Amino acid sequence: MTTPPTRNRAAPAPGLAEELRISIARLSRRLRTLRTAADGGSAGPLSLTQFAALAAIERNGSMTPRELADHEKVQPPSMTRVIAFLEERALVVRSPHPTDGRQVVLSATEEGRSLLKEERRRKEAWLSRRLGELTADEREILRKAAPILDKLSRS
Repeated sequence: MTTPPTRNRAAPAPGLAEELRISIARLSRRLRTLRTAADGGSAGPLSLTQFAALAAIERNGSMTPRELADHEKVQPPSMTRVIAFLEERALVVRSPHPTDGRQVVLSATEEGRSLLKEERRRKEAWLSRRLGELTADEREILRKAAPILDKLSRS
């Protein structure tokens, strides 16, 4: 019986996964508390799913509802409700698909792009202030860790 090949990597330190999970969850929760309102305050903030969908549309230029549902890993009926909410608030608009007359594509409106820009500005400003409280060495460690965390998030 042969043993399966192993990668030439040391095992992670005990507890590393737990420490990262807790720290990332705590930071994510804190950033979520900074969400803006959809209309400047009276309607309340968009849900995380609504923000994620709007951001995906904005990042990709345009998407069909099915592409958006697949991208966000939600069922199409759930995405239909999200899209309806975003359309109702004039954050996205539907247009005819350029090659398939049976479909539509979704695009972020100027209002939707402005909302995302403000959301990002607020979160980055908060995070920038927190980073300013760290030592130069700690900031450098985070600078090096950022692409690694991104890699983990995509796997």
